[in-house]
Amino acid sequence: MTAYQIFAIRAVLGIVFAVVILRFFYPRAGSAYTAGLAIFLVGMAYITEAWRRKRRNKEREPKSSS
Repeated sequence: MTAYQIFAIRAVLGIVFAVVILRFFYPRAGSAYTAGLAIFLVGMAYITEAWRRKRRNKEREPKSSS
């Protein structure tokens, strides 16, 4: 998958989950709150992916014997 496709999937899922979460916990929340939560969710997806990749690359590095 290309980076654009991954972003599109994450953006759509971020919007869907933001709407569901806000309607469940804060039914009167406006669209600005929904957009803010969606941006936060997509951002956290990218942050956790970067963290996971960094940790995985660190595990793959050969251990130096000193």
